[in-house]
Amino acid sequence: MSPPVLRFVLGRQPQTLANVPPDRTLLNVLRDDLHCTAVKEGCASGDCGACTVALAERGSDGQLSYRAINSCIRLAHSVQGMAVFTAADIAGADGTLHPAQRAMVECHGSQCGFCTPGFVMSLFVLHRQRGGGHVAPTLPAARGSLPPEGAGPALGRPGGGAVSRDEALHALSGNLCRCTGYRPILDAAQTMHHWPDVPLDEAALLQKLELLAPDGRAPEADSAENFYATPRTLAELLALRAAHPRALLAAGTTDVGLWVTKQHQRFAQIIDLTRVAELRRIERAGDTLRIGAAATLVDAFAALAQDRPQLAPFLDRFAGLAVRVSGTLGGNVANGSPIGDSMPLLIALGATLVLASTRGERSLPIADFYLAYRKTALVPDEVLARIDVPLPTPHEWLRADKISKRLEDDISAVCLAVALQIDGGVIRSARIGAGGVAAVPARAIQTEAALAGKPATQAVFDAAATVLAAEFEPISDMRASSAYRRTVLGNLLRRAWAQSQPGAATLATLQPETLP
Repeated sequence: MSPPVLRFVLGRQPQTLANVPPDRTLLNVLRDDLHCTAVKEGCASGDCGACTVALAERGSDGQLSYRAINSCIRLAHSVQGMAVFTAADIAGADGTLHPAQRAMVECHGSQCGFCTPGFVMSLFVLHRQRGGGHVAPTLPAARGSLPPEGAGPALGRPGGGAVSRDEALHALSGNLCRCTGYRPILDAAQTMHHWPDVPLDEAALLQKLELLAPDGRAPEADSAENFYATPRTLAELLALRAAHPRALLAAGTTDVGLWVTKQHQRFAQIIDLTRVAELRRIERAGDTLRIGAAATLVDAFAALAQDRPQLAPFLDRFAGLAVRVSGTLGGNVANGSPIGDSMPLLIALGATLVLASTRGERSLPIADFYLAYRKTALVPDEVLARIDVPLPTPHEWLRADKISKRLEDDISAVCLAVALQIDGGVIRSARIGAGGVAAVPARAIQTEAALAGKPATQAVFDAAATVLAAEFEPISDMRASSAYRRTVLGNLLRRAWAQSQPGAATLATLQPETLP
């Protein structure tokens, strides 16, 4: 099985590329192979957003679905059969600027300009998601002026709905600016809906994507050559995994991409999990939320927050939006990083992992999945199929928080998730997950014992915080010292209690709530 031919639509033009190595990044294909220099390489790690492009693919409703992703850490073959847009692909054929581009010009949102294409593409996706696409005739306007807000049918309504400041901040959370400052860029986000849209024939684009759709045949599983396989069913995936136990399992590649760009690792055999239907499902079964391992972080987090809305501020701090729409919950879990933010939360929630192979399925608690640094209980022919999370009970008390050098889009120095069952003012049971304090995501067993059976009081939490601060022996590194981590760990437990009290001020990431 030689490297497959890569077919996708760039802007409005279908592209066919042969002999693309399995581990070649989308950014390199765009810049080096297709000479598309509108997309930039900044950090090469998915942190700055200079490489942001828009992906469009047919959604479950048959319409195009758009998302902004980091092309520097995205493997090129993962966009097979999709449409890719860069800042060079969204203006009109006559040179008319897209509203996202026009607003950046009018609001003076660019200085050195290196990050500007990435910002523009995040704004482009936001514009499409907010209703962009209704073509309006170009309005004559002097530089720095805006079309009349009440322009009627004769002038044409601008396409795309108005955007609030908070929505703009959310959409741009993965884009960093080094010189202009964010005010004019946020102004551009809030004013781009004033400008007439640029035509995009979505029906024609959908037809082009349909022609690129795979033929449905199962990929071969008996070749030792280089390949990039995209199984569609769990059975196909398990057969491939059994035949190629050393192949790299890839999903959103938000971490794998760093192995390629920063560690210069090479991967000749890659199995892409993101098209396996069973692994993308999110469903409720009885008292359990079942999250497929290939469900994106943004979808998985939305499902978790639907049942536990107090988690939303914590989950929104996980990397930037471009990472969350690409990365998967299963990838974060299976990666086994001691500083991954989802694992402490899942440990506190009592999640169970379902591992699958051609031999069948087996389940184990997530806390038992991590054996040593970056070593898990997965055997070579297994894959992580789904994460089962118990739904909340009437007496659940849940808090999650993290400390990092930046409030958003940053890796944790310390992460803590606490789930208690409080009934009649007594802590009936406790589960606590911690990150950044051990070689693996850890469960704080001693602290749980210090809380269980005790009254839910400040004194009990203070005593438990002392236990928690001494329970682990974290290392010192570039993010924090060992002593700092121990102190912060205890203080996070104290803060969780303080924020739960009636009338407490909002602190950092969590909204105050009363006890159950």
